[in-house]
Amino acid sequence: METNGGRERMVHEGQGRRTQSDRDAITVEIGYALFSAAFAAAAVFGVVAGPALLFALPGGVERALVLCGLALAAPLFAVRVV
Repeated sequence: METNGGRERMVHEGQGRRTQSDRDAITVEIGYALFSAAFAAAAVFGVVAGPALLFALPGGVERALVLCGLALAAPLFAVRVV
């Protein structure tokens, strides 16, 4: 056992209760993972589908670029969060 701020907790991971600072650290890590995943997915979508949104391209090309952007951004988001 380890004493931290007057509270005892188990040293081994997965045993005992988490302290407030442990829970706060996990919350920050989750928030960072979600934010960075959203940013990366938006960047990839913008790079791939950006020309279709900025320029007047033929309909099939615009649709293909947007779909490819979505097809790359969605799995990237999931992989980055995990």
